[in-house]
Amino acid sequence: MIKIKKYHLFHLVNPSPWPIVTSFSIFIMLVGLTLYMHNLTYGLFILVFGVLVVLFSMYLWWKDVIREGLYEGFHTQIVKQGLRYGMLLFILSELMFFFAFFWAFFHSSLSPSIEIGAKWPPSGIQTINCWSIPLVNTILLLLSGSSITWSHHALLANKQSDSTKGLIVTIFLGIIFTALQLYEYFEANFTISDGVYGSTFYMATGFHGLHVIVGTIFLIVCLFRQLNKHFTADGHVGFECAIWYWHFVDIIWLFLFFSVYCWGNS
Repeated sequence: MIKIKKYHLFHLVNPSPWPIVTSFSIFIMLVGLTLYMHNLTYGLFILVFGVLVVLFSMYLWWKDVIREGLYEGFHTQIVKQGLRYGMLLFILSELMFFFAFFWAFFHSSLSPSIEIGAKWPPSGIQTINCWSIPLVNTILLLLSGSSITWSHHALLANKQSDSTKGLIVTIFLGIIFTALQLYEYFEANFTISDGVYGSTFYMATGFHGLHVIVGTIFLIVCLFRQLNKHFTADGHVGFECAIWYWHFVDIIWLFLFFSVYCWGNS
């Protein structure tokens, strides 16, 4: 058997079943969601099945990526640089996603139409006090940004114990933020169906909450990897990506707090 030598630093990925499996599972999930929203038979079952298959395929796919980088040594400096660029482009796409929500909010609030009384917030909407739960959540996310930075710098200094502590604190703050956000939704006096204010408010803050949940899961995975000694001062691209994502979530929340909660409520 002739062994072919590799004369480059790039990683040519082996054939993998996970891209096509993930594509079909997402299709199944969307079909189930459509059936469920129309109250059709087995809609909920198909939706849950699709979500579970998506999560399962994501787990196995990322497990392969971790194995390729950690145990097989395929993640050279050039490959790591490509992974960082990919994460930055993903965050940029998410930024454009929120830009659309902010555009809708400011379009409706700066020039309110006659149908909603030509005023903002519209008549009949009892807005949420920005100095209550929203302010507490702002403090929590700012603290979480500090704790994840502490964790990162501790890892760079080879202080694994301090890095783990900072990561645990960040995860805890993220969970508290999500719990308070849910409580705020349950106590709010308006819903997503209450005109343009309800639509823009819940779309912007709700999708941000979803990003907080995803970021928290991202950090939990990093915590397990940290406990298993996967990260070193020179090799922690996955942790870096999680940190960037979490800081992005923090920055978006600051814009939401000052525009939607503070300025938009006056």
